[in-house]
Amino acid sequence: MLVVRIRGRIDTLMESKEGDGMLRKIQRALVSVGDKTGLVELAQTLVLRGVELVSTGGTRQTLVNAGLAVRDISELTGFPEILGGRVKTLHPAVHGGILAVRDDPEHVEALLTHDLQLIDLVVCNLYPFEAIVAHSASTPADIIENIDIGGVTLLRAAAKNYRDVAILSSPDQYKSIIEELEKHDGSLTLTTREELAAAAFSRTASYDSAIAAYFLRDVSFPKSLTLTFQRKGEQLRYGENPHQPAAFYAEPSAKHACVATAEVLHGKELSYNNILDLDSALNLVREFAEPAAAVIKHNNPCGAAESATLTEAFAHAYEGDPLSAFGGILAFNRNVDEATAMAITEPNRFIECIIAPEFEPKAFEVLTTRPTWKKSVRLLRTGPLTNVGPAKSLDYRRIDGGLLVQARDRGADFFDKWKVVTKRQPTPEELDALWFAWRVCKHVKSNAIVLATGRQIVGVGAGQMSRVDSTGMAITKAGTRAKGAVLASDAFFPFRDNVDTAAAAGITAIVQPGGSVRDGESIAACDEHGIAMMTTEVRHFRH
Repeated sequence: MLVVRIRGRIDTLMESKEGDGMLRKIQRALVSVGDKTGLVELAQTLVLRGVELVSTGGTRQTLVNAGLAVRDISELTGFPEILGGRVKTLHPAVHGGILAVRDDPEHVEALLTHDLQLIDLVVCNLYPFEAIVAHSASTPADIIENIDIGGVTLLRAAAKNYRDVAILSSPDQYKSIIEELEKHDGSLTLTTREELAAAAFSRTASYDSAIAAYFLRDVSFPKSLTLTFQRKGEQLRYGENPHQPAAFYAEPSAKHACVATAEVLHGKELSYNNILDLDSALNLVREFAEPAAAVIKHNNPCGAAESATLTEAFAHAYEGDPLSAFGGILAFNRNVDEATAMAITEPNRFIECIIAPEFEPKAFEVLTTRPTWKKSVRLLRTGPLTNVGPAKSLDYRRIDGGLLVQARDRGADFFDKWKVVTKRQPTPEELDALWFAWRVCKHVKSNAIVLATGRQIVGVGAGQMSRVDSTGMAITKAGTRAKGAVLASDAFFPFRDNVDTAAAAGITAIVQPGGSVRDGESIAACDEHGIAMMTTEVRHFRH
């Protein structure tokens, strides 16, 4: 044990002992925060434990107003805050007291030589840079001024010296630290200090990533890509399979209506597969302006419809493939009303999750109490779907040893640029159905074939290695409903066999991107069968 006297205070510098958990007594704390949530309660606990508080600017004033004795940072440094507060903690008197290794004789000698005081606890959270950037009224000057310098330096210094110093970087840490201080008579364990250090370094990494993203906002694919996501809740029950641990992370900047920002109103915790399916379902119903519903199973739509009312849209979507819909995921682009809730909860129906902008009170009651219904259904509220997120939103796909990044598949479809390539023109009714089927098709795994009658999906062929197999699957799903339906294909037809198969089932119109070297053969086949065909010159692979 090494004991030194610095400016009249006796500091006990303990070497590690087996079983003591490397306890460090908190005797002096530097407090400098932007978010003052829970600050007074924490400071009161520290003062009751005999901890001396040193603070800056507005933080010090908050503590003084609460009746606490607090030293101004300038008393420690002998130097006033300058440059409008840009420089206040960037001083050797501060960082020497934080970074000194307590059981290093050379460090102790330096403290004595320069009359520096030890700091055992740093409480610091950063300027709200991310929030300022996200606010539409923020000016470039506002944004730059909210790049924290001293705070980040404090976090890194204290975290680096975690064997002797504790760093609190977020108000949500205060409660557990108060409890541990009470348990260990004003001391913290090495394990706790190390966990706090990890949290601090994670925060500075996230912060720097947000700043870099701001300066690279006009660069689509920067040379170096740093991503920051924050875990939502605890770990998921498991991943795609029970033997795979998993967690759900959200983008800190995500503010728009999406699964990551949705509020779970009811039901047991979401699974990994639930989240994937909910995201697919919500993105599909976003495509439509009129009331729409989608049923997703294994990340593919097995039913989708758009109608005059939400109840009709649900009924038509569920009819798309009632067998596959059992245990599926529902999404709506309108608030769920009582009539729709009653239709959903008819006997012998089982839905895992429902996501919608809102659930009307009577609808919520029906979905959570109706006797004929499985009451554990998960209900998620997104709020209005008017905001679809950043225009330059990117998709990420992890591969072994790397990451694929691309722009999201949105905004590439222009109905007025479609071309009729056959002798027969599609009827207005066929045009309407083709446009509906095409928008659904982009949300189906490739190779993707979608059959529609009006604004209702009647058959889906997904994820087959051969396009003609997907065509056959969609026709099988549709059954007799294939006759008179239209067909959408996410990519071109490599051979005319797709057209021949569709014609045999009674398909009357087709939309596909075109671009195959054998387009002429497919077009000729359509003319032979009296089928109208349109090309979009846009492909919608979804691997």
